[in-house]
Amino acid sequence: MSHPSILTLDEAILRFGREKRNGRRVVFTNGCFDVLHPGHIKTLEQARDLGDALIVGINSDSSVGELKPGRPLIPENERAEILAALQCVDAVVIFDEQTPREIITALLPDILVKGGDWADNKIIGREEVEAAGGRVVSIPVVPGYSTTEILRKIREGSPESGNKTSAQPSPAKS
Repeated sequence: MSHPSILTLDEAILRFGREKRNGRRVVFTNGCFDVLHPGHIKTLEQARDLGDALIVGINSDSSVGELKPGRPLIPENERAEILAALQCVDAVVIFDEQTPREIITALLPDILVKGGDWADNKIIGREEVEAAGGRVVSIPVVPGYSTTEILRKIREGSPESGNKTSAQPSPAKS
């Protein structure tokens, strides 16, 4: 049974499209969300605080595989269900394309959120959102959390796995 907040693009447009908002500010962000960690949660909560509804686009299994060989570890329906269960997430839409441009163009969110690790000129959907009067917000990445790092520790059998300090950011290299 899928979660009622996991929507097709058409369902998302019916519920959150421009003509259905009645003054609500819709925020959109996207990602793979393969291994959910506290950095993801903090970013999603900050994104939700920018508006009245947060829609999260997630890459389908096939598009994650094209972007990140050997992944995802968690199937798309399970990733969607985990995200949909979060209090800060109002809807989840799975997309097959490598980028969320189609969803962004169709939904035209009031606010498009990306992590601060994305250069402004690389943010897919920026032009469409800004042309429609919306804005793009870059949320700084929470230091110390990375799916790639988590997977590396699992593969290497990190001796620090039970040590809470292992999730702390490493000292900055000068």
